[in-house]
Amino acid sequence: MPAMTVISATAVPDHLRGALTRWLLEVTPTLYIGTLSARVRTELWNSLTSCLTDGSAVLAYPAANEQGFTLHTAGPQRRDPLDFDGLTLIAFQHATASQEIAKGL
Repeated sequence: MPAMTVISATAVPDHLRGALTRWLLEVTPTLYIGTLSARVRTELWNSLTSCLTDGSAVLAYPAANEQGFTLHTAGPQRRDPLDFDGLTLIAFQHATASQEIAKGL
């Protein structure tokens, strides 16, 4: 059964961006939304994670759990989803000193 799917992806190669826009609407740069079957969603996510080199991606779709959705991430993230007794919580990692110096903080 098709379900609403949201993908946020940064630094996506052009060929993969084209594949994403075949199935999903790019409502803003890096944000894709649409209704996909589980099989298409899995294939798109596998393609995205295998081609992702510099960027990061997040996939959200409905699931039969307490929150009503599931999150998957790929690539370097400062926010990591953690399972806490069946609830997905987000752990935020602070920037390292070298990252803060590079930003001029």
